[in-house]
Amino acid sequence: MSLSAQEVIRLNKEYTLFEWNPQGNYIPLPIDHAKGSCFWTTDGKRYLDFNSQLMSVNIGHGDERVNNAIKTQLDKLNFANPYAATEPRGVLGELVAKITPGNLKKSFFTLGGSEANENAIKIAKMVKGGHKILARYRGYHGGTAASMALTGDPRRWAAEPSIPGVHRIPDPYYYRCRLPISEAEFMQECLNQTEDIIKFEGAKNIAAMIMETVVGTNGIIIPSKEYMQGIRYLCDKYGIFLILDEVMCGFGRTGKWFACEHFDVVPDMMTMAKGLTSSYLPLGDCVVSEEIASYFDDHVLYAGLTYGGHAVSCAAAIAAINVMIEDNLVERAAEMGTFLAAEEDKLKSKHPSVGDVRHIGLFTIFELVKNRTTKEPLAPYNASGKEMEVMNMIKKFFNDNGLFTFVRWNSFFVNPPLSISKEELLEGLAIVDQALDIADEFVI
Repeated sequence: MSLSAQEVIRLNKEYTLFEWNPQGNYIPLPIDHAKGSCFWTTDGKRYLDFNSQLMSVNIGHGDERVNNAIKTQLDKLNFANPYAATEPRGVLGELVAKITPGNLKKSFFTLGGSEANENAIKIAKMVKGGHKILARYRGYHGGTAASMALTGDPRRWAAEPSIPGVHRIPDPYYYRCRLPISEAEFMQECLNQTEDIIKFEGAKNIAAMIMETVVGTNGIIIPSKEYMQGIRYLCDKYGIFLILDEVMCGFGRTGKWFACEHFDVVPDMMTMAKGLTSSYLPLGDCVVSEEIASYFDDHVLYAGLTYGGHAVSCAAAIAAINVMIEDNLVERAAEMGTFLAAEEDKLKSKHPSVGDVRHIGLFTIFELVKNRTTKEPLAPYNASGKEMEVMNMIKKFFNDNGLFTFVRWNSFFVNPPLSISKEELLEGLAIVDQALDIADEFVI
């Protein structure tokens, strides 16, 4: 069967719903096939994938080593109930324990990041006993009920009222600090306010603190090492579990296996998905410390999923992780990230519409402003409709010129596959350079 691009779009719009969009005027991109750092639409147009789809195809598209591992597992065993032991589930659990920092040991496998975060807070509440969770406004933790409650951005509004007990702590977003203080002073003030909130809510009532180690869709917000170590200290001081959400920033994206390694911080629990299989198949994981895992030696783990530890998804994850090891993609992300950062900084110097550019490994963002002094954003927070006119012009320019990336409010992302070449990076950045000329016209 070979359908036209128009027919693919028609069928999708007529019979399926698309996330985070009003359906009427939305025109989805009809993607047909992909390889390496590129994908092609049904009508044959090539796109350079500058966002690894959803910051998730870390090893690049169409790697035969992963494809073959999936096929082999399908021929052997396609599904076993989640109470069963399978070779890929056990092998993957051991592999995750080896690559994660500290004493993170036992994995609870899910089918995505949302479910991993849901189960992380359930486990925290079961073991600790408190009912409150601390989270941040600039965090995104998923689209299911509890993970949406943990999310701070406006995507949670439609789901409210939601689960009780979620309380917000400050975001380490120095670029938007209104006070004339240094970054170090700002980060310390975030910690001071966080400690105040712990006291106000009662440490004995708080089961866990959850945060993206490096914030993803809400702005690639990179904390200081002192901030992250301060968070770890506060959690230890008050007996609170620290859950780090590395769904987006894990698996080499930042130039380390996991972003927390930049800060020499080990969480009590870590959640992951996306890069776990490089999105070849759905899989998530909540990996917990040996101490937390030991609680369930004689207590029931009140959690379960029909597709937990799915054999084929686990096989895909093993293969994807091994590709990262064989091809040195973590080290490559660090090397290419240094190159990308230098090129992005050049664009910032050239274009007055670039208020800030933030980068750590191949996890980067351009934040656009009308005025660098006032930092007025080119589109306001939670912009939509007419407010997004300029950003939509930029998005259209990207699309017209075969560059795919994620545009959100006054920012756009550059998060390519870790396997991308310098030539491909320069190809994409040349398009970004031209797009920023559009943004510059609106600087005041």
